[in-house]
Amino acid sequence: MINKKIYGIGLALLCLSKGLSAQERAITNTSSSPFALQKAVDMGDVTWTKGFWADRTATCYEHMVPNLWEVYTRADISHAYRNFEIAAGLEQGEHKGPSFHDGDFYKTLEAVCALYAQTKDKKLLQMIDQVIPVIAKAQRADGYIYTKATIDQRNAGTNIEFQDRLSFESYNIGHLMTAGCIHYRVTGQRNLLDIAIKAADYLYGFYKKSNPTLARNAICPSHYMGTVELYRTTKEPKYLELAKHLVDIKGEIEDGTDDNQDRIPFRQQNKAMGHAVRASYLYAGVADLCAELQDTTLSNRLLNIWDDVVQHKMYITGGLGSLYDGTSPDGTSYDPTQVQKIHQAFGRDYQLPNLTAHNETCANIGNMLWNWRMTNLTGDAKYMDVLELALYNSVLSGISLDGDKFLYTNPLSFSHALPFQQRWSKKRVPYIALSNCCPPNVVRTIAEVANYAYGLSENTVWVNLYGGNVLDTKFNAKAIKIKQESNYPWDGDATFVVEEVPRDYQLKFRIPGWASQAEIHLNNKKVDFKVDKGYAQLAGGVKKGDRIRIHLPMEVEFMEANPLVEETRNQVAVKRGPVVYCLEQADVANEQDLFALKIKTAERFEPVHDAVLGQDLVFLEGKAYTDEAGQWNSLYRTLSKDEKKAVSVRLIPYFAWGNREFGDMSVWLPAR
Repeated sequence: MINKKIYGIGLALLCLSKGLSAQERAITNTSSSPFALQKAVDMGDVTWTKGFWADRTATCYEHMVPNLWEVYTRADISHAYRNFEIAAGLEQGEHKGPSFHDGDFYKTLEAVCALYAQTKDKKLLQMIDQVIPVIAKAQRADGYIYTKATIDQRNAGTNIEFQDRLSFESYNIGHLMTAGCIHYRVTGQRNLLDIAIKAADYLYGFYKKSNPTLARNAICPSHYMGTVELYRTTKEPKYLELAKHLVDIKGEIEDGTDDNQDRIPFRQQNKAMGHAVRASYLYAGVADLCAELQDTTLSNRLLNIWDDVVQHKMYITGGLGSLYDGTSPDGTSYDPTQVQKIHQAFGRDYQLPNLTAHNETCANIGNMLWNWRMTNLTGDAKYMDVLELALYNSVLSGISLDGDKFLYTNPLSFSHALPFQQRWSKKRVPYIALSNCCPPNVVRTIAEVANYAYGLSENTVWVNLYGGNVLDTKFNAKAIKIKQESNYPWDGDATFVVEEVPRDYQLKFRIPGWASQAEIHLNNKKVDFKVDKGYAQLAGGVKKGDRIRIHLPMEVEFMEANPLVEETRNQVAVKRGPVVYCLEQADVANEQDLFALKIKTAERFEPVHDAVLGQDLVFLEGKAYTDEAGQWNSLYRTLSKDEKKAVSVRLIPYFAWGNREFGDMSVWLPAR
């Protein structure tokens, strides 16, 4: 339930800050980024109508956001909003929760704004407008805002302003900047944006006078993205200057570490290193900067690091950060002989364990954020392929189908027989007590998926994601309206009806890397097309009334990993379209041990529809095989020569595992 104190206020309490016209708001998006080939569609200009994302968005509206709001405004659960009330002097008490709780709340506000952009439900505005004055009151006159520091200084006289290397001051402010920009764009109100501007001005002054060692205390760089977003919204040059400075100081640290991506100056990096969340956020922020400033010393780094991630360090689900605890075997920039612990680490090339995989949901979202920016920057569909892979698999796995339980880590296998437990629950929980950063992150991501569906450029509409939706927007003052009908990702057909489009416009359709033999029909007639950087383009433009159908054959594919990935050698994973599948104990006949089963790559698996917790899913039904060698009671044994027996199994989409009875699961299965 939503906190009635905040949710149930009347319309009269809405803030009265001056609004912008739609035309003025349109100026403030990424359409003016000079070096981006694709431009973002204004938030709210794409709405889901029917199918997978319409269903997920409905769940987001009906359950995810109300539940999240309840969590963050109830002091007995998270204390996040109560910290603002205490910092504002409206309540008494101590700061409780992690130092990044402020950022969690800003992400929650962003999710509410994104839903409002699509639904225009004024109750969502009421929720936001009740809390913004409290946030404003918690901000110091100089713009500094960090509830932990404010409360601790008031209660104990302790000044911790940027003194704790593990604090999240800049991270929190980064999410404040992003939320403020989005709130301004979808409502025209400046109240949250003005708080963000004051905070950004404080950061600008702080980084101007601070030394690199002090400045590096900003350990999780959401403020790189936030600073560029604020520049795009306000056109204030100092925010772009700040973003560039934040990258430059990565090369000025004497004792830099892989954990903070500053052992090597960023402009010399070619491989992904360290903490996967911090790294992916950094890469996304640098990609934002590259869209504003042409700097090949930065963009070339991103290209090389991306190749390293995709070729050596990314799971088949798009997950990042294979190790709970890794080390920096290359030491620090100050002492190369010093080995340092790294939490949520990438690990070395091909180091991709399954049972103990970390894959924090925030890192997987970071992978999306980075690849979205690379798509816009380059116009290359290979980045959108990775975004889609992460979205449908390692991101959606972080939240239950009913929308109120969450995973911090996303392993590719689970076994009750594993004789130890790791720090984070493998079962989704309502509240992740030690670190609830992932729930608001995944909810805001689902609320904003519509923004990734299309891109715009001069004379071109880029189709990035498939699903039932309507694009209704303006670009350079020209109206564009296109309807898409599709049951993607369960079906590879999508039909587009062009209702309004300027003269001489093109539609470019992303042809996913997994799709072979794609077909396109224009007005019921099969047509030829050329593919450039993964996008199909028809000969000639499109016009009002055109009906275009694209067919992407969805075959069941058996995937194998590079043999240097020891954990998956001689095993296969099953994939159909963008969706990776897994086998759960609940879908194994006759209570057979899941880990005793093998898959024939010649076996035919048939797609069948079924529902789990009200969500339509496509399962894959087929056979696995076992020799019934019995339970393991030793480390090694002689290979059984018994004839393999067939066992009926159903594979479930990986993102949906653990939503029924909780049991053993595996993405990778031995090949027979």
